[in-house]
Amino acid sequence: MDWLDALILGIVQGLSEYLPISSSGHLEIFKQVLGLELDPDASLEFSVMLHVATVLSTIVVLWREFYPLCLSFFTIKRDYNFYYVCKILLSCVPVAVVGFCFKDFVESFFGGNLFVVGVCLCVTALLLCFAYYFRTRPALLGHAPQGRDITWVDAFVIGCAQAVAVLPGLSRSGTTIATGILLGDNREKIASFSFLMVIIPILGEGLLDMKKMLVPAADAVAQTAGADISLTSILIGFLAAFLVGCAACKWMLAIVKKGKLVWFALYCLVMGILCMCW
Repeated sequence: MDWLDALILGIVQGLSEYLPISSSGHLEIFKQVLGLELDPDASLEFSVMLHVATVLSTIVVLWREFYPLCLSFFTIKRDYNFYYVCKILLSCVPVAVVGFCFKDFVESFFGGNLFVVGVCLCVTALLLCFAYYFRTRPALLGHAPQGRDITWVDAFVIGCAQAVAVLPGLSRSGTTIATGILLGDNREKIASFSFLMVIIPILGEGLLDMKKMLVPAADAVAQTAGADISLTSILIGFLAAFLVGCAACKWMLAIVKKGKLVWFALYCLVMGILCMCW
């Protein structure tokens, strides 16, 4: 992988992490388009680093919300922000179970199988369509409720949706936001919750991955993985994902408020069909 490939993948990650079109699925698509044949471990490490970059962009964009949450939680104020963080932690339980118990099974889907990516993209399209239908239905009856606050049960159900969305092609943001809308949650609140809830699992995965890369020559596989992607390429991809992610995060928050997710359903459907026919 050269620096231009890393730049392209970084831009793709920055856009697709926040837009409901699946970042992992689009990374697999563009690896195929660019003709990249990477060691599976190296490919996974690079993808994790790109995800860490977009998580950092989430913290930057949502800093005004993120800082009070940290302040309340670590000082144990027992206020709204404290319990909001507790809901975020609850939402991380399902994806943690998947990560610890089914990691090898999940990673097997990241082997460049575009048919699986295509099927999952079509599922994402269906989810977004359902969310749009249930969002617009009350308006047809003459009243448009703003939606409720996120409950403890909602947080766990949305966390289960995030755990399922680890499959490439299933959009994490699209799946969690659509699930929240279907549950009746406020669109603006569910968008922020969706972006904040991914911070813990992605940073945790990133820290574990960095530890593996920093430990000197743990085994032959690690040595092979390190040879496929240079440090320069990793830094270029990381920076591109971070900068594009900042812009995409702001854009997605505005899109969710306006309820225009249905257009991404059409995109996911077309892209899913193309992947299955590749």
